[in-house]
Amino acid sequence: MASQSVFNLSPATPLLRTRSTRRSSQPSVVVFHSSFLGAETLSIHSSNLNPDSQLTRRRPFCATVSLSLPSSNPDRAAAASSDKIPKWSRRAIKSFAMGELEARKLKYPTTGTEALLMGLLIEGTSSAAKFLLANGITIFKVREESKNLLGKGDLYFFSPEHPPLTEDAQRALDCAFDLKLKSGDGGEITTRHLLLGVWSQADSPGHKILSALGFNNDKANELILSIQEPGSKS
Repeated sequence: MASQSVFNLSPATPLLRTRSTRRSSQPSVVVFHSSFLGAETLSIHSSNLNPDSQLTRRRPFCATVSLSLPSSNPDRAAAASSDKIPKWSRRAIKSFAMGELEARKLKYPTTGTEALLMGLLIEGTSSAAKFLLANGITIFKVREESKNLLGKGDLYFFSPEHPPLTEDAQRALDCAFDLKLKSGDGGEITTRHLLLGVWSQADSPGHKILSALGFNNDKANELILSIQEPGSKS
């Protein structure tokens, strides 16, 4: 996905003038890699700043970012045609990242289904988050249930930057992927697929927390029907 934006420098904006002895017309490319979030490639294309140019001159800026969520079987979509391979939605990816962060904040050594559930609620803008909130399932309740179920993290423990996924959490991601893949309509794997993936792991902390807060198979079926509605997103 590529996006373009234009930045303007206002004449009233303080500017620190610098002298440059070398110029380059080549774009700068930065590559980040995470074993959990996959590879992220950020390509930045910008014209060189000329300290003698007018302050109001526009500077084009182009960035390209590619992300995916971890899979236990990266070749699972090989049988599908290239135009039917589902991709994770931006909200689903953000929810996953928020879940990782929440696991670190709670000082848990891993990212489990409870963390995926909390990530959905912390992101807050997706259809899955709104569905949970409409059914009285809030981040505060989920945090409390997580502490009751898993206990509090060690005060002096430092979680890794990307707490590894538990087996339940990985299966939840795989289930979300498979749900979308089986639909055969391409498009994106949304937060609702992710929520259903968490619910599918019956013995996982995420499932137990959802069940304790009133989520059940009827709610899951309601979620499935909403996914099948034309124009369904996020």
